[in-house]
Parts: sequence; structure tokens; C-alpha cells
Amino acid sequence: MAIPVPEKRIAKFEKLGFGMFIHWGLYSQLGRGEWVQFIEKIPKEEYAKLKDTFTAKEFNGREIAKIAKRAGMNYITLTTRHHEGFSLYDTRGLNDYDAPHSPAGRDLIKDFVEGCRAEGILPMFYHTTLDWYNDDFNGNFKEYLKYLRRSVEILCTEYGEIGGLWFDGNWSKPNDDWEEDELYGLIRRNQPDAMIINNTGLDARGFVGNSYLDSVTFEQGRPTPMNREGMPKYLAAEMCQTINGHWGIGTIDFNYQSLPELIENLCACRKVGANYLLNVGPTAEGKILPLQAELLAAVGDWIRATGDAIYNGKPCDIKASGKDFVLFDGEKYWFYIHDLTIKAQDNVVKGVAGVGPRSFTDAKVPFKSIKWVDNGEELKFTQNTKNGLLCVDCTGYPYGTNMVVRVAVADAL
Repeated sequence: MAIPVPEKRIAKFEKLGFGMFIHWGLYSQLGRGEWVQFIEKIPKEEYAKLKDTFTAKEFNGREIAKIAKRAGMNYITLTTRHHEGFSLYDTRGLNDYDAPHSPAGRDLIKDFVEGCRAEGILPMFYHTTLDWYNDDFNGNFKEYLKYLRRSVEILCTEYGEIGGLWFDGNWSKPNDDWEEDELYGLIRRNQPDAMIINNTGLDARGFVGNSYLDSVTFEQGRPTPMNREGMPKYLAAEMCQTINGHWGIGTIDFNYQSLPELIENLCACRKVGANYLLNVGPTAEGKILPLQAELLAAVGDWIRATGDAIYNGKPCDIKASGKDFVLFDGEKYWFYIHDLTIKAQDNVVKGVAGVGPRSFTDAKVPFKSIKWVDNGEELKFTQNTKNGLLCVDCTGYPYGTNMVVRVAVADAL
């Protein structure tokens, strides 16, 4: 069966490749994650007092966009409203539980969008569908859905063209009618080029939902290859993941992913054509922690050292064993090689496992050269185009270097 052609917005989204997720709200003042109100059973009236101390004095949309740009990220998805029900945008009379009615005194989404545009970053909006603040969520669900749609309409009409809407929370009422067609139809009318995404949660990664949706989600789990044959619509895929153990800031959370893990996670996503949406949790005042910013910057350094195929390359017919994979950008083939070691004397480096031949199948395009991107070294290879077998002699890293995942580029004859 045929694979459908992706709509323009979906094809554009796939090429973005790498994005920043930001969870920030009233919960950031407590520093115990974004679910603190629910987990610690904090009464709504008591929790709502956090609005009175929400200053956002260090929130700067352009500075955040600069951090994302430095990291090689092309879009940012920010929590305009999380499950706590507090909005970072001006709700224009829907209620006063928003940033303009707090000590922040300003529309933070406006600041965010302007900052993204100044740095060439695509702004996208996360918006909760469940709500711990609005009593209608459990008391009069149909009325709540009207409130939700009015909230989303503000986001679709007051901030210019946006990259998309990213929803989260339908899993909280799996047996209820969320009137999704009305919500998504509203978006499509006002933002025809916006991605529409609704997170299916930890237990339903990769699930295909409503026909309006443009991407499946993989929360906190590496994506699997999508079989799009016979699908009525081409869908993108995106993995969202925390940089440590929380989405919102955890001030006593030191369990950060390492730089090699982040690089390998990005590669694992692009191996199957999925985007990588990596989350940071700003401080109570809205600043991204220096540790997080530096980790992201180092990922950006890796991207710049390995070429832009991580964005433009797509999975191709050539198959590799283990974690290795090949992308094709329409002109060249890019080989992503894992677990190489450094080549040096035995008294300097222990072990040389991983250095040597790597095999590939279905490589029926004849190659004239294969070389490392980082230093231009030509690699020896043997190829049988009839049966598609390819063997590349993958040399180790020069002493003093290690790319974690090393990239070679191949030119076809």
C-alpha cells in the first residue's frame, strides 16, 4: 500500500528536528515539579495564592530563544497553561487567574512569541486540556469545554502565526467526549499552517488519534519506526523528554541526563524520522538554569560538528545493525556510527572495541567515497551493489576527540 504525501506543515515540522519544551508556571515557585499541587494534595485556594508571588522578573523570551538557537533547536513549545489552570497569557476576561493579574503584570506569551521571532525560532503553544482550577472540569464538563475552546481561540488569534498547538490531558477522562473536532476545527480555521498535536501519554506512545492531528507522541520513550503504508494521512512523530526527572523545575533533582545520553537520544529520534522535544524547567522567576543551558549548548556544538543532515536527512533503505543508522538528504548519505573508541597507544587508552568494520545491507547505490565529517578522513569500504552489502572500516577517534556518535558522509557515483 502507498504511503501518503505529507502536508506542507507536517513536512516542515519534520525538518525542524529538534525543539525545546518548557514547563513553567506557579508550581515553579515550589521547586518540586509541575504535579506538586496534585501529588501533595494542596487545596486549590491555598495553591492559588502562589499567583500573588509570581513575578516572572527573569523571564525573557528572546534570551530563551537564544539558548534554543545555540542548542541547534528550531522551535520552542511553552506551557501557556498547565494542569494547575494558571495562564501565562492574557485570558481577556475569562478569569483573572493569569500572568497579567499577577505581580508579573504582563502577557508572557506575547514576550515569548516576540523573542522567538527575533531569533528565527518557531513558537509553539502547549495547552492543558485538564484543569485543577476550573470547577466545571468535574462539575459541568460541556461548559468547561467551551471555556477551553475560548482559551485556545485567544492563542490562535492574538499572537500572529504560530507553529502549532500541543495538548495534554485527554487521558484524564478517557471515556468522555472531548468534542475534539470542534477544538481542532477552530485551530485549523484560524491557524491553517499550525501543527495540531495531542499527547497520548506514557501508556499510549505512538497512538494514532483524531483525524485532525498531525503527529503522534512518544512521551519519555524512544520512538519506534512508523508504518505509514495505507494511512489516510501522513503523520509526523515526536518524542518529548525531560532533561532530568521533572518537567517543572525540581530544585533538589540532580539526576540530569548526561551529554552523551542527550546526543544519543537525538540520534535515536532522527533514526526513525521523529523530532526530539527536550524539556527544561526554568526557575520560579523564569530563568533557564546555567547547567541546563550549557548541556543544551554542547548538543548544539555536536550538531554543528556533524552537519545539518540531522535536520534534513530522512530514514532510507540502507540498514545497519545495532544503534547505527543512515540518513539520506536527497543528495548524500549520512552514516551515524555509535560506540567507537579512541585510537592511541595501549598505555594511554584502554581497549579498542568498536573500532573496525561496520556492515550495512540494502546499500544498492554505488558509492565513490565515504569520509568522516569531523576531520575529512577517507574511510575504506567494500561494496556489492547487487546484493546490497556494504562494509565500512570505521576508524577510531584521534586522541583528544570523541563525538559520541560519529558521522560519515558518502557521495554516490
